[in-house]
Amino acid sequence: MANAIDTRHYDVIVAPHITEKATLLSENNAVVFKVADKATKPEIKAAVEALFNVKVTKVNTLTQKGKTKRWKGKPYKRTDVKKAVVTLAAGQSIDVTSGI
Repeated sequence: MANAIDTRHYDVIVAPHITEKATLLSENNAVVFKVADKATKPEIKAAVEALFNVKVTKVNTLTQKGKTKRWKGKPYKRTDVKKAVVTLAAGQSIDVTSGI
C-alpha cells in the first residue's frame, strides 16, 4: 500500500496471538495480534497495513485482564494484555508464522 514503514509501527504490534480460536478466525479473514497497551485502533490499522502490505477493513480491540496466581503461597497478578482482532479485506491474508 502507500503507507511507508515507520519504526513506531513495530512498537504498536507486539506479537501475533496464535491460539485455536485465532486459527478459527483466520478462516474469516481475521488475524489476532498482541498490541501495545496505549495503541489505538487507527494506529493498529496503520501499522498492520504498513508492515504486512494488506488492506484492513476493521479493527476490534480487547484487554485481557491478568489472572491472580500464587507462588510459594504469595499471591501475584499476571500483567494485562491488549489484543486486536484485525479483519482483512476479501482475498487478503497474513502468514503470521513467518517473520516480518
